Amino acid sequence: MSKTVHVLRHELITTLSRRSFLLFSFGIPLAAILIFAILSILRSDTSSSVDVSTSMEESSELEIEGYVDLAGLIDDIPEQIPTDHLLPYLNEEQAQQALEAGEIGAYYVIPEDYIERGEFIYVHPTYSPTSSDGQEWIMRQTLLVNLLEGDTELANKVWNPMNLQVTNLAPEPQYDRYTEEDCSTPGPACESSTLVRYIPFIMAVLFYLFISMGSSLLIRNVSGEKENRVMEILMQSIHPRQLLTGKLIGLGIASLLPTIAWLGASYAILRLGGGVLNLPAELTIPPSLLAWGIVFFILGYVVYASLMAGAGALVPNMKEITQATWVVMIPLMAGYIIALMASGEAPHAALPTALSLFPLTAPVVMIMRLTIGGVPFWQPLLAAGLMALTAVFVVRSVANMFRAQTLLSGQPFSARRFYKALLGRV
Repeated sequence: MSKTVHVLRHELITTLSRRSFLLFSFGIPLAAILIFAILSILRSDTSSSVDVSTSMEESSELEIEGYVDLAGLIDDIPEQIPTDHLLPYLNEEQAQQALEAGEIGAYYVIPEDYIERGEFIYVHPTYSPTSSDGQEWIMRQTLLVNLLEGDTELANKVWNPMNLQVTNLAPEPQYDRYTEEDCSTPGPACESSTLVRYIPFIMAVLFYLFISMGSSLLIRNVSGEKENRVMEILMQSIHPRQLLTGKLIGLGIASLLPTIAWLGASYAILRLGGGVLNLPAELTIPPSLLAWGIVFFILGYVVYASLMAGAGALVPNMKEITQATWVVMIPLMAGYIIALMASGEAPHAALPTALSLFPLTAPVVMIMRLTIGGVPFWQPLLAAGLMALTAVFVVRSVANMFRAQTLLSGQPFSARRFYKALLGRV
């Protein structure tokens, strides 16, 4: 037991002493929390001034403008235009003087041949085709009403001639909880916030990265010690199973710490940065998601890190790590792809539900579904139980592969040899 503890402590201290590991694991999440906390404070301090300026802008939304009707068309001003916001002038000189005096913000000139040419002149001091200044729609609507002899209802129909109603012949989805917008939990039901819709997507990405990165530490560690012949020295003083246990637990703790830090930072950012990120006020992230996240990360790590350790026992040198990693990670990658596709459309369909229960894909798919919510309690409980049984089986199988004969062998790695060794047929 003491030898296992020595291996555990060595792997943990070696990993945590790397500056790059500390920066990625704790520096970036802490910096993100501080940034959003500062932005939230600044936003709360300036909220009153923002509200005042916004109300002022809303009260002066329309400028007072003038017009020179040389064609004699305008008899009525539409009801939609506020009183005294469109002033008549006899000629362009009077309108120009009013503009220079600041009495109006712009003016229109309706030429005598407007009926023949359909063109009028808009004089605005700062208007350009690409700017947001100007409100020439006022004159367009005024001319339309007067050309139709003051018939406002007909003018509105001409202005917006089509009230499009679409009939969708495709079958309606079977997920009733997404027929109306719901931003109380992350997921596809919240159509008004892109970030809220993509939170399950982000969670699936994070768990795939954490599990794959944490597991890859095992294969690099074991294959590196085999290549530099340190493994030959270790085999003389420690049992292979003690070596596997120490490495698995030590690197597992080193991988769990950044996972907790990133999940905690994400939770804190959603709580602190709600106003900064323009999140819906009703959005809630249940603390139970963090607890389930830790459970599925630990179980997922044990399964895949053990598989990686077994692959590392068969890899003769560092050059074959990539091939071995692909062989081991194919199931998790498949679950990751399905989780990304299902997170935006049908997270509780048959395929995502089945993959969230299957032990090799559950860590990613189940977290995606739990983030959205609506998952019956028995499903994550069953998935965790199946993963625990799988972890026991994989650890025992890999422990049988951790023999001096296998660790010191120089045979090339192959998928067939790996699966045969995992099933105890080698």
